[in-house]
Amino acid sequence: MNDAKTLTFYLEPDMRERAETGQINFVNRIVAAFGSCGYQCLFLGNSEVEVLQSANDPGYSVFFMESPFHDRALTMRLSYFYPFWQIESSAKRWEWAVARANFRPETVDANEAEKFTASWRKRLFGDTSTRNGGYVFVPLQGRLLAKRSFQAASPIEMIEATLVHEPNKPVHATFHPKEKYTDEERDRLSDLANRNPRLTVSSADALPLVRDCAYIVTQNSGVAMTGYFHAKPVVLFGKVDFHHIAANVFDLGASCAFRRVSQMKPDYSRYLFWFLQTMAINAGRGDAEDKILTAVRARGWEV
Repeated sequence: MNDAKTLTFYLEPDMRERAETGQINFVNRIVAAFGSCGYQCLFLGNSEVEVLQSANDPGYSVFFMESPFHDRALTMRLSYFYPFWQIESSAKRWEWAVARANFRPETVDANEAEKFTASWRKRLFGDTSTRNGGYVFVPLQGRLLAKRSFQAASPIEMIEATLVHEPNKPVHATFHPKEKYTDEERDRLSDLANRNPRLTVSSADALPLVRDCAYIVTQNSGVAMTGYFHAKPVVLFGKVDFHHIAANVFDLGASCAFRRVSQMKPDYSRYLFWFLQTMAINAGRGDAEDKILTAVRARGWEV
C-alpha cells in the first residue's frame, strides 16, 4: 500500500507549464482521477537529477515517454492521435498491453466501428478520398544505417528489401520532418536512388502519399496508423504496438511479408475501434478517469 498519497508528473519545461495551467486534458483527467482517491498531484521537471530522485519519493511518479525505471513509476504516451493515450509500465510500445493482446474482430460491433472510424477519419484528416496510385510508400524515421534491437533490418536495408521483393512498383521514401540526417545517410540514399530508378526520396508531406499509395512499408512509424484509417496495408520491419493487422517481417520473413501484403484485407474499422477506443484511454470521454484508475491498478499501483 502506498501511504504517501502523492502523484508527481516529471515533464519537460514547456509541457510542465501547460500541465500546471490545465492546458493538457489528459493530465487534467489523471489529476481528477487521483484526486478522487485523495491524492495530491505535483509537477516537476524531467532533468536527469529530478527523474533519478523520483526513485526515492514514496509517492507515485508519471513520466512522459520516458522509461519508468522503478515500481512506483509509469509512463504516459499519446496513442498516435489526440485525445487517445496510454499509461504503461514500459516506454517500449511493443511491450505494451495492447501489443500483447489478441485482436479478435468478431468481438467488435461492426456498425459502431464504422461510425467511429468514419468520424475520426474526417476529424483527423479532412478529405477522406483515397486511390491506389500503384506505388509503395516508405516513411523513414531516424538512424538510417543502424539496425536496432527492435528492427528486423536497418532502414536503408528495409528500402533495399522493398526494391527486391516488390520488383515492379515505384517506391517513394520520405525523410522524417523532425529528424536530422547525416551526410553519410543522405549519400547512401542518393546512391541507392541513382542505382534504382524506381526509388524516389523526398521530404514530401506524408498524408497525400498515404492516401494514394498501394501499401506502406515502415519500421514502426505512426504513419502506418494513418494508413489504417485509409485502408492501406502495411509491411512492418520493426516491433510496435499496432502489429496485429500488418505483415510483420519478424514473424513472416521479408519475402512472405511482401507476398502477403498485396492480398491483405483486414477489418480496419474494427481494428481502429479496438485499438483506440477499447485499448487506449480517450481523454475526451466520460469514462476516462475510470479507465485511468483501471490502467494504473492493472500495472501494480494500489490506488
